[in-house]
Amino acid sequence: MRKFYLASDSRARKELLNILGLKFKVLPGRIKEISVSSKLAYPEIVKRNALKKAKEASSRVKGGVVIAADTIVVQGNSVYGKPKDLAHARRMLKSLSRRPQWIYTGVAVIDTKSKKAVTGCEKTKIYMDKLSDKEINEYFKHVSPLDKAGSFDIQGKGAFFINRIEGCFYNVVGLPLRRLYRMLKEIGVKVFMFIVGISLFSAGAFLLSGCSTEYNIVTGQEESYYYSTDREVTIGKSIVREVEKEYKLDEDPLIQKRVEDIGKKIVAVCDRKDIDYTFKVLDDDEINAVSLPGGFVYINKGLIDKVANDDELACVIAHEVGHIVARHSIKKLQAIQGYSILRLLIAVAPATSGSGAGGAADIAFTELLLGYGRDDELLADQLASRYAKRAGYNPKAMIDFLERLQEINRRKPLRPKTYFKTHPYVPDRIRTVKQELGQKMDFEDYINIEETKGP
Repeated sequence: MRKFYLASDSRARKELLNILGLKFKVLPGRIKEISVSSKLAYPEIVKRNALKKAKEASSRVKGGVVIAADTIVVQGNSVYGKPKDLAHARRMLKSLSRRPQWIYTGVAVIDTKSKKAVTGCEKTKIYMDKLSDKEINEYFKHVSPLDKAGSFDIQGKGAFFINRIEGCFYNVVGLPLRRLYRMLKEIGVKVFMFIVGISLFSAGAFLLSGCSTEYNIVTGQEESYYYSTDREVTIGKSIVREVEKEYKLDEDPLIQKRVEDIGKKIVAVCDRKDIDYTFKVLDDDEINAVSLPGGFVYINKGLIDKVANDDELACVIAHEVGHIVARHSIKKLQAIQGYSILRLLIAVAPATSGSGAGGAADIAFTELLLGYGRDDELLADQLASRYAKRAGYNPKAMIDFLERLQEINRRKPLRPKTYFKTHPYVPDRIRTVKQELGQKMDFEDYINIEETKGP
């Protein structure tokens, strides 16, 4: 049976391999690392250091697979490794909490039998909360920072001050598992043959090791995502291609510019700016709007015809932007058919018609068109009022728009894809907007009854 060796004494890396059930022996490295002051790029530095560690460890064994890694933390022009002492750790963590930083981990794998060697690098962006001296001292009372690059542990108590991450969670811990798995495959190691006693939880963590846990500022909750921001955009583009095959865009440039101009103002004040937003008008008479993953918003011409002014239109656009900020669309798709829809959309994103993208994108768009859950809609209304006000529009226009459409809804049957079919609970929605704006509640605001006609 093939033996595995870890050329590192890192407790975090040992724990990750233990979680996988991979049997291995630890061989701490004895090499002088390449200085970060060299002219090499950061990815090249960590890859070369990892390879040096792997080569040195492999020279001490007769056979087996050696795994090595090297991690640095980069913020601006400053590079951080492990702190020299507690005073250094305090300065390091204080600085890192002020601005986002990048984690670079180089990984090297050597098969001593075949002499095959492969290297790779993973990078992850981290956003921290700003920490006070008191918070840092309290943290160090419970966690030793001296064996941790950057002086913190994201998998432990350090998670309390991590706002969000972009990229592989396990990279921040110390060993990007998905990258490692792909590298082992590259040199012909069938890693699953050597994994024993793996639990259901660990299997899920292994297969989805590219996922991240982030604090969502608008929901106020820690949420898990199986994708990076880039993948979210890729998914959105896959759906967009199918939408624009099925639906015709409105050709009036003035209407398009009106929506784009308002959309830009809303985006400028929203709580999510890590993506580019796109606003388009569909030539469709139904009163509806929809937001897609990655920042894509479509407004039907039929809805635009019903708004009384730019204030009302701004509130509708802000509602859809609110869904994107809260990541409602991607979370809904994430739950569909065991995540298979997302995998397919990512896999065939560059493909054209005739691929599997069409069916997956059609299913995804249909799901989003059918609307979100009640809590998601109410949060989007709350954000719509907030963003419209920040952007200089009258947020009370949201109430006017809802009341007018409620009257339209009462006078005629619902169609399959109308605004009210996909956005229920109008009394609740009006009450939510009033609460956000600090308005006085009326008796009607507490009656959650909507009169409807039709089947």
